Amino acid sequence: MEEEEQAELQTETLLHYWGNTPERDFYDLQGIRASSAFYTSPRGLKLFTRSWLPFSSSVPPRGLIFMLHGYGNDISWTFQGTAIFLAQKGFACFALDLEGHGKSDGLRGFVPNVDLVVNDCVSFFNSIKQDPQFLDRPSFLYGESMGGAICLLIHFAEPEGYNGAILVAPMCKISEKVRPSWPIPQILTILGRFFPTWAIVPTEDIMRKSVRVNEKIIIADKNPMRYRGKPRLGTVMDLLRVTEQLSRRLSDVRLPFIVLHGSADEVTDPNVSRALYEEAKGEDKTIKIYDGMMHSLLFGETDENVGIVRADILSWLNARS
Repeated sequence: MEEEEQAELQTETLLHYWGNTPERDFYDLQGIRASSAFYTSPRGLKLFTRSWLPFSSSVPPRGLIFMLHGYGNDISWTFQGTAIFLAQKGFACFALDLEGHGKSDGLRGFVPNVDLVVNDCVSFFNSIKQDPQFLDRPSFLYGESMGGAICLLIHFAEPEGYNGAILVAPMCKISEKVRPSWPIPQILTILGRFFPTWAIVPTEDIMRKSVRVNEKIIIADKNPMRYRGKPRLGTVMDLLRVTEQLSRRLSDVRLPFIVLHGSADEVTDPNVSRALYEEAKGEDKTIKIYDGMMHSLLFGETDENVGIVRADILSWLNARS
């Protein structure tokens, strides 16, 4: 019987990660307001954006949370779960599909220059903060994996721009367990100068190394916007550049933050999160290392574990909003 149910899950087509309930109806059931739109960045890219807001429009939100997804992911599938949860708790959440991801412009899976992506995010987030209905609200960055690294780069670009950051398994360094061994990186670096869009970097499927629960692997794999190809040379080269830069600048981090990481994460290195906590100059810093948890802390773990991580994030936010 279990095998039959598993086969049925694998063949069923889902419109959304929660099933086939229309978006509007689902948001109503969750007691929030949500919308989507396209934002044109200063360099002319059309970027897909979403917002998840508390149900009452007459009460100002407790704070603004600007959210960034990880490599190969997007904001329209399981990523929404955390945003919906935070909107239910009174926070206004905003996110965008990064260049080359989801419904935004760009070659799928290709991020040739992370610095330009940072500029896109700064522009979009500032456009929200300038909205009269959100003036004087505390604002927080939230990033998963690659998105966590981008949060820190945004902080470096605007040191006084945010009241804090939530960093979920941040990609401050790529784990040696997924990084190709010598001499492959040296060979790929040479090829990348001439063929940056080639999707040939040898690596295992990151999603399957991130999600612990088998049933959730099936759901995550049904994401129609997930990038399934091998990493592109130009993307890998720039992520290596950025993570090396970040690993040398951990002491420059001064904004309040909470960093959350699973001890069994094989995609990003929990030891680098420990180093971030130790080296960051700011006094308001918190670290949570979850024993035995993997990379996808807010979806891929058991519901009980996801609840633990959510509660830690909410507790941290409650003390600062």
